[in-house]
Amino acid sequence: MSAGPSVIRKSKSPGGRSNLELVNSLRENFVAAKLDYATFPPQTNGHAPAPIPPAVEVWTEKTAGSDSSSSSFPDKHIFIPRIHWDGAGLQDEASQYEITVKLFFLPPAGAGAHDTASLAAERARYVEDALRLVTRELGVATIDLLVASFPGMSFEGTCEWEADKRNAQQGNLDDEVATWGVLEALQRAGRVRQLGVAEFGSEKLAAFMARTAVRPAVDQINLRDCCNVPPPLKQLAAAHGIELNVHADCTDILPPGTLRQLLGHGPQGAGLLADPEHPGEPGWQGEIVPQWVVRYVAFVRDRGVIENKGYFASAELVN
Repeated sequence: MSAGPSVIRKSKSPGGRSNLELVNSLRENFVAAKLDYATFPPQTNGHAPAPIPPAVEVWTEKTAGSDSSSSSFPDKHIFIPRIHWDGAGLQDEASQYEITVKLFFLPPAGAGAHDTASLAAERARYVEDALRLVTRELGVATIDLLVASFPGMSFEGTCEWEADKRNAQQGNLDDEVATWGVLEALQRAGRVRQLGVAEFGSEKLAAFMARTAVRPAVDQINLRDCCNVPPPLKQLAAAHGIELNVHADCTDILPPGTLRQLLGHGPQGAGLLADPEHPGEPGWQGEIVPQWVVRYVAFVRDRGVIENKGYFASAELVN
């Protein structure tokens, strides 16, 4: 990759909203799991009756922490659907793959001021949970590239210069630097080989590098409204050996309303969350707050194909 172009463009999804891949994958996974655990009554008069949906506790899994069957997860979790790890792992040795992970940190719950140190500690738990799931699913110990996507970052404007200027005022640099320290520790421990960021313009990236020990190896940018990479960003990246990847990932990949629809009692919902507007409706009570989404890709180096790609998403149920 180092011998290729300094700016790598990847094809955009036909619909222009790459979060549709995540949403559709989650919905299809829920439907398939409920069907797998459904009860199929015997045929009557040559007709097959509709399957009986399984109980919630059958197709989901609630863990009690380190003493549960999922002992690698120290805190309480509900897996939707339950995960069978028996078939996990890649076909060949881990050295045959390039494994890329992108972790989307979603906006913190609530509004207003927050404590940067507390947020960084919270995100450290998110990173551990995300990597624990991905490495267990792929059967590997090391990630080649971990890209951090922070909330509130985008390239918006009528031209690349305006988008780069607006980008400088987005996000929260203190939070991003504090979180980056968590990722730097992973690299020092050998769990991640390279680190990357997403949606960092020239001013933002320069200020970020001035306060961090490890500079990003990759900067992924979504030029949804612009057709060109901002020249200042291209010059800065070239000067510091940072690879620019143009992508089509959605900057708001899993809004709370979308997740509630996926888990609620709507036409395409999983039927797990009760609707607060309908008292007495079955399901879990409370608000669902998305925390993070992680996407993993296992790329076979020799054959140039993707063998394994998937998502995990995490949210908190707040009573």
